Amino acid sequence: MTRNETSTITQADLAHLGEGHVAYLREMDGEELKGKFPGLPEIPGDTKLWALFAANGQPILLADARERAIAGAFENELVPVSIH
Repeated sequence: MTRNETSTITQADLAHLGEGHVAYLREMDGEELKGKFPGLPEIPGDTKLWALFAANGQPILLADARERAIAGAFENELVPVSIH
């Protein structure tokens, strides 16, 4: 049996998908972090840190190790998902 139905999701609904449940984990360098974490002190461009973001893109934390960023997600009762 083949199902030919399609569903439409609004941009507003898509923006809130995973909110409060999912966090996105990404390794970033100092240059990439400038616009993502307001008030962040100057970080050398070649410094690599792990960033954790809420599903809506809100920054949650920075960590020097992937494992610490994952632990931060669990502490906030969020499921971490890696992005590239």
